[in-house]
Amino acid sequence: MPLDAVFLSALTQELSEQVTGAKIDKVQQPERDMLLLSLRSRTGNCRMLISAGTGTARVHLTEQKFEQPQTPPMFCMLMRKHLTGAFIERIYQPEGDRLVIFELGGHDEMGDAVHKRLVVELMGRAANIILVGEDGRIIDCLRRVTADDGVHRNLLPGMFYALPPAQEKPDFFKSDSQTRRELWTQAGDVLVDKWLTDTFASVSPLIAREMCYRCFGEASPNAALLPPEARARFPDAMDALADTVTHREFTPVLLTKNGGMKDFSFQPIKQYAGAIEQQTRPGFSLLLDEFYAQRDKAESMSRKSKELQKKIKTVRDRTERTLATRRAEWDKSADRDTFRQYGDIIMANIYRMQKGDTALEAENFYLDGAPTVSIPLDALKMPQQNAARYYREYNKAKAAQEHLTGLIAKSETELDYLNSVLAEIDRAESERDLAEIRRELTDTGYLRKPKGGKPDRQKAQGPMRFVSATGYEILVGRSNAQNDELTLKTARRSDLWLHTQKIHGSHVIVRCQDETPDDETIYEAACLAAYYSQARNGGKVPVDYALAKFVKKPHGAMPGMVVYTDYKTIAADSSEEILKKLKQ
Repeated sequence: MPLDAVFLSALTQELSEQVTGAKIDKVQQPERDMLLLSLRSRTGNCRMLISAGTGTARVHLTEQKFEQPQTPPMFCMLMRKHLTGAFIERIYQPEGDRLVIFELGGHDEMGDAVHKRLVVELMGRAANIILVGEDGRIIDCLRRVTADDGVHRNLLPGMFYALPPAQEKPDFFKSDSQTRRELWTQAGDVLVDKWLTDTFASVSPLIAREMCYRCFGEASPNAALLPPEARARFPDAMDALADTVTHREFTPVLLTKNGGMKDFSFQPIKQYAGAIEQQTRPGFSLLLDEFYAQRDKAESMSRKSKELQKKIKTVRDRTERTLATRRAEWDKSADRDTFRQYGDIIMANIYRMQKGDTALEAENFYLDGAPTVSIPLDALKMPQQNAARYYREYNKAKAAQEHLTGLIAKSETELDYLNSVLAEIDRAESERDLAEIRRELTDTGYLRKPKGGKPDRQKAQGPMRFVSATGYEILVGRSNAQNDELTLKTARRSDLWLHTQKIHGSHVIVRCQDETPDDETIYEAACLAAYYSQARNGGKVPVDYALAKFVKKPHGAMPGMVVYTDYKTIAADSSEEILKKLKQ
């Protein structure tokens, strides 16, 4: 997935055609590893993103918007001083290296012409952004590197900048055909794609596998097991790739799967045989901007989802501990009848007792056969006082049990609600879904409102909308709060309501228009209820359905909690295929 040398070569050529001669108007640093340059040229304005992040190192034009820090970092301030007002005179890539150099021209404070270089190194964890002065010395770099960092190349302000040391292995595209053929004859018991990346520089794993697939019909064959005629074809396949790059026959290709970005390349990729979709783009900058925008969005979604899950799990775990404690206290109070019986036995045997007794041995007339029981006594109290003490313990335990019964029911309801919220977070498909869940939790008091934060003015999303094969509209709630809205306000009394049986999930409404929906529509709606539940990908799932008029919300119930009567049950499939067919 990182930019390989060939892709970067195509990208550099495109950038050179687009922004050479442009003036740098503004420099921003929205993230620690990223610079954003606003450019102005005769053909129009644009913005160029430069990233030195691990796994995200890249250079391209962008249309994305980034939130800027309130206080610019020191590196950003320095870049503004040296880059603002400069013109991009040349963009080039040293052959075979994964770096791009921007040659800049401008004037200093005295009006004298100055020339600087902005070097963007895109080598994995060693990615860096380096500003070099006219004398070849480093003005500053995003990551200052010393020998203490375990590398053999220091990058510090004031030092002379030198290109990264060349790799010891030959460059695939600089080598001639004869050299590649001679090296191929030495390949023994090794996977061919691994042999390519281990033997040559500038060949990425993706392109190595692609070369193998086009030649042998498989992406990673063993060289020792290839038949002679297949082995003899491979040098021609290597020459074909080299010729493609030499003649700069590049095509920006985006690889996707189920709508998600998987990879990109400078040429069509055949090795996946239809398992991954391919889409071409008009340019390499556009491709990278789209790829990383979706990737960043997915990572942001994952991060926010995990943060919200962690908070709710903390509350859920605390509720579980509280519930366990209350249940234990309830169990203790369940023996309260023993206290009443002891009081009754004492009162029946007062004539046999004296002050100072520590125990009463008497018949327990509450049990069959009236066995003898030993009742502890307080020697400092009169017999009547001992009986009164046991009656007080009985009344105290009775009141405690009644109180704990309500608290236990409340804790069970809260626990069920919190588990439903966790299920919602798992099913959330966008940051707006997470925002609605967070808003619901804030409204119910499980999350605090951020202090000094801006009010959330984002308009709430409506329910998800589907259409059955026979034309009935089907609505699916995104959150507990929206489930309430959908079931109790949006749905008409004659609409059909569906929900997975005893499993947390979304409320589903079929808009019936005072008609009785057909069996196919009911089944499709039940499949949606199964898919948008904890039972997703769980095979056949029981789904209850009833008219909306038979669905009620108990007074004081948590969001999304309802009771229903006069229902039927259907076994539904939670397959994603039905979802795609019904999605509008």
